[in-house]
Amino acid sequence: MHALSRRQLVTLALLTLIWGLNWPIMKLGVTDFPPLTFRALSMWLSLPVLWLVLRGMRVPLGVAREHWRELFWLAFANMFIWQGLIILAVKSLSSGRAAILGYTMPIFSAVLGALFFGNRMLPRAWAGVVAAGAGVVLLLWYEFTHLTGSPLGVMEALVAAAAWAVGTQMLRRTTLPVATLTLSFWMTALTTAVMTLLALLFETSQWKTPSGATWAAILFNAVLVFGFAQAAWFFLARGLPPVASTLSVMLTPILGVFSGAVWLHEVLHWQDWTAVVLMVAAIGSVLAPARKT
Repeated sequence: MHALSRRQLVTLALLTLIWGLNWPIMKLGVTDFPPLTFRALSMWLSLPVLWLVLRGMRVPLGVAREHWRELFWLAFANMFIWQGLIILAVKSLSSGRAAILGYTMPIFSAVLGALFFGNRMLPRAWAGVVAAGAGVVLLLWYEFTHLTGSPLGVMEALVAAAAWAVGTQMLRRTTLPVATLTLSFWMTALTTAVMTLLALLFETSQWKTPSGATWAAILFNAVLVFGFAQAAWFFLARGLPPVASTLSVMLTPILGVFSGAVWLHEVLHWQDWTAVVLMVAAIGSVLAPARKT
């Protein structure tokens, strides 16, 4: 197991807390507000925060022209698809269920790494993939068999997780000579433009003044999620091996499930409890270090 420094451990703990609590906060923000517009507003407000951090730390903002193509594809995989689809999934699913499905990312990452990037998967990791698949099937079954279910939301969350997994593999292998904060700023800026365009195309008829709760959720996302957590994730993903950098997903979906149950009074069914157990077992099987011989 890679030994984490104190700075990395603190970053990991804060990242887990912010991302975990953000699932019910996002649900609260989009309950009576168009989701893509919610995302665009959050990101527009996050850009000045990121810019001030870069200025304060004297991190250069410049990216050479020859690197913009790779930067675009990193943003496409890590943020365009994830940010757009997961906020739509949160709108149609409970926050806890969206969290469980969104954090299938390590499972997708492990499988993609084995199939396309030459990573070796132990037999227990393949067993974890089966467990994760069983959890997804449980949640899909619940959504298909209830009148208020949203199987489309399940698929949106799964596609978002798969895209994030591809992006994480790309991020670990990038050789861009760019500071992580600079990378985070420009990826956020590009995604802000994409979310704004999508909101203009699909949600102008739904626009209205955000409520106080929606504004609070927007500000939480702007300052803590995009202003800190997104950059923190890129810092961990670029600087640590796969096992260490994805440890945060062990607790994030659990925190999302139970904070949603407490704050939003979301009812947890046996399918949710079973899916949580299966996902944690699956993630643990993928991320746990191999025993030394």
